[in-house]
Amino acid sequence: MSHEIGVLSLYEGFFRGGARILHTDVLAGLHGRGQRHRVLSIHENVYREATFQRMRDDACYQRLVAAGIPVTALRGAERGAADRESARFDERELALFEREAAATRVVLTLKEQPLRLVNQAGWRGPLVTCLHRSDPENQGSALAELRAAVAAGRVTALVCCADSTKAAYRAAGVPDSLLHVIPNGVDLRRFRPDRLARARLRRSLAIPDEAPLVAFAARYDGMKNVPLFLAAAARFLARRPTAHVLMCGTGMTRENEQLLTDLRITGLDESGRLHLLGPRDDPQALFAAADVVALTSVFGEAAPLCLIEGLLCGAIPVATDVGDCAAIVAGRGLLTPPDPDAIAAAWGEALARRSEFVPALLAAREQFGRRRMLAAYAALIWRAGGQGTRRRVRRVLEPVG
Repeated sequence: MSHEIGVLSLYEGFFRGGARILHTDVLAGLHGRGQRHRVLSIHENVYREATFQRMRDDACYQRLVAAGIPVTALRGAERGAADRESARFDERELALFEREAAATRVVLTLKEQPLRLVNQAGWRGPLVTCLHRSDPENQGSALAELRAAVAAGRVTALVCCADSTKAAYRAAGVPDSLLHVIPNGVDLRRFRPDRLARARLRRSLAIPDEAPLVAFAARYDGMKNVPLFLAAAARFLARRPTAHVLMCGTGMTRENEQLLTDLRITGLDESGRLHLLGPRDDPQALFAAADVVALTSVFGEAAPLCLIEGLLCGAIPVATDVGDCAAIVAGRGLLTPPDPDAIAAAWGEALARRSEFVPALLAAREQFGRRRMLAAYAALIWRAGGQGTRRRVRRVLEPVG
């Protein structure tokens, strides 16, 4: 349709994580509402968090395709860290990118890593990069690629998912005029208290209805500080003989030797009250079943989706003070220092104060819904493409499926 604007999103690859989930939600929400989206992934398959992850098996890929969004891969399987950081693309790869980009008006990159492709190709059209961390210096060559793109005048705008992201990139020398904060939001119809889902999930894991349950949803990555979480879990389970802990995410299985080592160190390798669920496509059920949603990261986080999704499902958020966690948790849960005893104690306090926090969780639904997020992304993309926004933003604010 002539009045629609074409948008190409560049991904490093399809591996599970909050940024990819959120970006997929944005594209699915905007596609066909004045915008036509497509995705180009640098790698078709990747090996991350001790797991080989195939693009076509990925829930985000499947949701994009179901929404009618074309998805193409530039390369096959990622061959390792050297391939991940490689800045050289061959003529065939550059030609494919240029062909995809030529069919669209605006290029969007999920994080700054795909900018190495944009920089080498010399793309001069409207370019928007979405930033989802609060540690720009801790991502290999990504910051250098971002600085090069900014210096060359390629970048039209940078979307920051949190205030902490904007502050961190401003401190790294990125011009403030390029930085736009669009807070993360989620689908309120999907993430909500659900008694039936709570009962089903607990029954499937043989967890009694009244047993305290702490959920930890993360990939096995140094940023998430899994050893700290497990150390806190060991103390919590020792103090509460009826409590349970569940862990889900890529690498959260017994096939991950690093995780097994962590479990042995904390004495949890044989615990029947620690549930390793691996990657899941039903986080809403896990959070509805939980009493507490925990986060133990000590760097890198911006606005963690697990906390937002968890609290919207009725789980009390307990998090370390990183990124925008303090603002997310304020009045709805607890912040804790990165100490296992303090974390275990905070989980217990959250359980004891549950009746105090629940009204605040219910009141937070409008703040963390995705309608404003979608409208803000839509308006920014239209501005980047040189298009008007008012009428089209009203279309985005209509109910989104």
